[in-house]
Amino acid sequence: MKFSRALLTAAAMAAVLPAGAAQAADGDAPGPGVAEYVALGDSWAADATLSQVTTAFTPANCVQSAHNYAKQVAAALSVPVFRDATCGAAVTANMTAAQSGPLGTNPPQFDRLTDSTDLVTLEIGGNDADLAATVQTCVTLDPAATPCLDTMVVAGVDQMSLNIARAESRVIDTVRGVRARSPHARILLLDYFEGIGLTGGCFPTIPISDPDAIWLGSKLLELHSMLAQVASTTGVDFVDTYDGSSGHDACRPVGTRWVEGLVPFSGNPVGLAVPFHPNQLGADYQARRVLEVLGAS
Repeated sequence: MKFSRALLTAAAMAAVLPAGAAQAADGDAPGPGVAEYVALGDSWAADATLSQVTTAFTPANCVQSAHNYAKQVAAALSVPVFRDATCGAAVTANMTAAQSGPLGTNPPQFDRLTDSTDLVTLEIGGNDADLAATVQTCVTLDPAATPCLDTMVVAGVDQMSLNIARAESRVIDTVRGVRARSPHARILLLDYFEGIGLTGGCFPTIPISDPDAIWLGSKLLELHSMLAQVASTTGVDFVDTYDGSSGHDACRPVGTRWVEGLVPFSGNPVGLAVPFHPNQLGADYQARRVLEVLGAS
């Protein structure tokens, strides 16, 4: 999902690992039936970080983690050919259009796909719905204020629900684009896990009122349902990270939460973080779920 230019600037100061650091160790045998794996998606796929950024596959703008779930999966399967195109702030259009920033350009993500690609993970759609950007508008100093509900629910019509519904066709087109370029690939579509609970927030730790927090949580659930429907419509494997993530939202203490709150600092790992994005525990959970769907856990 998206994040501010200030965070992109902070990324330039984050540790950058040497090229190739995320690839499987030399000499490892390939995983069963997986010879070429390509990871696609936005910042929740990149597991966007400001403390363990790698430029092995993408420019620093993408704030791609050296230990995101795709790299963990590639290592677990000992995949001999692995390319990670995931990039913070990506939308479905960036599958076929380059994504530029102050520290470099990420080529169209589909450029990494080939006819011989046999495994693809895809996590996209949150930015197409503008959900991540909307989170920032919910921040308030007044625990009784509801800036998100006031802005997004107009005459009884929930504009975010409309955004999520509109994003469905774009994600479907993206899956079809993967299939056209890599017809032999097994495609896994991931959702976004429960970063915000359904029963209220934790004001003032995260300065979002309970009504707005509940609304945001319900939108993540709608996004989950939409992506599950896309997987059903297109016949790809759905990696459900939402179910099973309850109790690990941004309001939980360090060591329990899988996603960070508003403060751009994480305890897992200790260091700068991208607010409202998975920490390392969240990335580890995503990796476990992918491997479970692949039958390799």
